[in-house]
Amino acid sequence: MTTILVMAITFALFAVGVPVFFFLVRLTGFYDVVEERRCHVYMLFGQVVGTISEPGLHLLWGKLGLRAMIVRTLGQRRVLDMRTDQEYLRSQPVNSEEGAPMGIGMWYEMYVSDPVAYLFRNTDPRGSLRANVGSTTIRALSNMRLIDMLETRHAMSNLVRNEVSPKAHEWGYKLGSVYIRKVHFRDGQMVRQIEEKVVNRLRQVTSAIRQDGVNQVSLIRGTAEKEAAVEFAKAAALRPAILGAALAEMLARPSVARATFDVLETQQLLQGQPEVTLLPPGNAALGALLAADRG
Repeated sequence: MTTILVMAITFALFAVGVPVFFFLVRLTGFYDVVEERRCHVYMLFGQVVGTISEPGLHLLWGKLGLRAMIVRTLGQRRVLDMRTDQEYLRSQPVNSEEGAPMGIGMWYEMYVSDPVAYLFRNTDPRGSLRANVGSTTIRALSNMRLIDMLETRHAMSNLVRNEVSPKAHEWGYKLGSVYIRKVHFRDGQMVRQIEEKVVNRLRQVTSAIRQDGVNQVSLIRGTAEKEAAVEFAKAAALRPAILGAALAEMLARPSVARATFDVLETQQLLQGQPEVTLLPPGNAALGALLAADRG
């Protein structure tokens, strides 16, 4: 029982007593812990008595003096987030020099650079920065040429950043990167007209490419047919000479000529599919009777 009682008392001391002890120590202003990318602003009787932005464990008595003992009880501690934040403003309405209604999407980064100015110079610094960026975008980028508005986004982003940065710094904010992510037409009818023109132009280009291909094929085919006709004409002109030379060489040998003509005659007979009647030798009268019967 004694061991269990000692264990229970020890657990109660570590579970409850230690956190309460450190809370009382922090309440008296002995030390404070600052997290990464945070800033602690200490105010006493309506005045800022100190700011700490370095992360780690800090002894407040050495930084604030005797005021550290009452700053947590009679004063106030404000914890500010110093991390980089970002925001995107969609479709800010501007007009080009040609009168086209355009929309610009503005993306920007910001972070708290002056904690005191952030707390006391403006009641809503984030909203004021958003409104300032939007109004500067509309004022600075209106009446630009449409081609410049579509192509020079980097220069436009720098223009907006240079105009907004001084005022934002007065409110405790500092701008990081500013980038125009989207430039688009706001008039739906204009968008449809542009789409129709693009589609018609694509059809014209496609038809021109197809017609050019057909013309090229026709040219190649005509050239090939012309060359083939020339070659066939040459062959037709050379055929009689070749046949004549072959017949002259063949007639120079009577035996070869007779055999050749016999073969040609037999070939012609076979191609005509004639009826052949075989008669025994010495029966001329039988042949005459067959001929008379056929007649």
